[in-house]
Amino acid sequence: MSGTNKHLLIVEDDPGLQSQMRWCFDDYEVTISGDRIDAIDQFRRFQPGVVLLDFGLPPDPGGVSEGLATLEQILSMAPTTKIIIVTGDNDRSNAVKAIGLGAYDFYQKPVDPEILLLVVDRAYRVNTLEQENQKLLCAQQAMPLEGVIGASPQLLKVCQTVEKIAPSDITTLLLGASGTGKELFAQALHALSPRSKEKMVAINCAAIPDNLLESELFGYEKGAFTGAAKQTPGKIELANGGTLFLDEIGDLPFELQAKLLRFLQERVIERVGGRKEIPVDVRIVCATHQNLSQHISEGRFREDLYYRISEITIDIPPLKDRDGDSLILAKAFLDRFNREYSKAIRGFDKEALSAIESYSWPGNVREIESKLKRAVIMSEGKKITLEDLQLTPPSKEVPPLNLKQVREDAERKAIQRALNHTDNNVSETAKALGITRPTLYNLFEKYGLSAK
Repeated sequence: MSGTNKHLLIVEDDPGLQSQMRWCFDDYEVTISGDRIDAIDQFRRFQPGVVLLDFGLPPDPGGVSEGLATLEQILSMAPTTKIIIVTGDNDRSNAVKAIGLGAYDFYQKPVDPEILLLVVDRAYRVNTLEQENQKLLCAQQAMPLEGVIGASPQLLKVCQTVEKIAPSDITTLLLGASGTGKELFAQALHALSPRSKEKMVAINCAAIPDNLLESELFGYEKGAFTGAAKQTPGKIELANGGTLFLDEIGDLPFELQAKLLRFLQERVIERVGGRKEIPVDVRIVCATHQNLSQHISEGRFREDLYYRISEITIDIPPLKDRDGDSLILAKAFLDRFNREYSKAIRGFDKEALSAIESYSWPGNVREIESKLKRAVIMSEGKKITLEDLQLTPPSKEVPPLNLKQVREDAERKAIQRALNHTDNNVSETAKALGITRPTLYNLFEKYGLSAK
């Protein structure tokens, strides 16, 4: 058997068929059971995605009662398990009955290893896809914010904060690197607020030339400057009753900061070239990837404006600090681009999954979206590969998924750390770990450690 996590349970009481079928599946971790009780025990232990089930099991090897009971018991524990009934020539009617009870497929003896492997492989792929879709669906359902994808504690904390403050009019500053989704969170603040039926108006302070930004924000009167042919309201005025999103406010020209500060204090504006004060009722949400504290110390950003726009500050973590979200996002984008480009790519190969998980994603969500879009367009196989993603193999070992291995790694590290703290004193190490000296010596032997 290879070191794969593809578990297959074979429930068959004939020793000859047990041996034959065991060696049909080199890519699977195969477990053999000869009766219903042992099969249920093994199923609970390994939770295989696919089960090969013979009808004739003891104590009723000539009947189907034990096979059907096994089928029903497994499906009651895990309804998505793909159970393939292995039948004789005369059992076709019972096989059809099993399908009606929830079996995935049936296969008639005699066993042809190649065909049986194809049937099992297909069942395993279906089971894997269903599990991935269910996980993605659960992750999306768990997300309170539309358009935001992820399930990490770090991201959920941000979502909970957004939910909490959205009903208020508190001025909010969103901080985060480029590509982390600051605008999505601004939209969520608006959508969950009492202002959701009004407009959200966004302006990128870094995308508009300095000499035009003032008129874009505050509007202008007819004749205020060359080309001002008519009275034009600005973005702030257009957002009246709704939400104004000032993206990349760290790039706001210093000379405009005083005018924005006055608006935040007084909630009135004057158009360029005008003298009339116009009251505006808006909720302000700002965002930047800049270090505003550094800008303040360098004299590039007004400290009093900073305090006005940051009544509450939300730090959006980069993707590399969001545990597990890179894989959730990759699968979500794969599903989306499969639909957009009429593709049927089934997932990622093992190397691609490891690379997605270990890569730091400096461009954050925007980068993973871009790479998945290219990969789906360029891929010619059934699964996305490293080459499709234009990623390199992980330079460091990817943490294991197997719980036993995770526990052992943690145990080994804890023992080594305790030894370091106690200067290799065995008694003190055992005391620090909360175990006896004999137990510690057993662990030394298990992990090849010693008190040097």
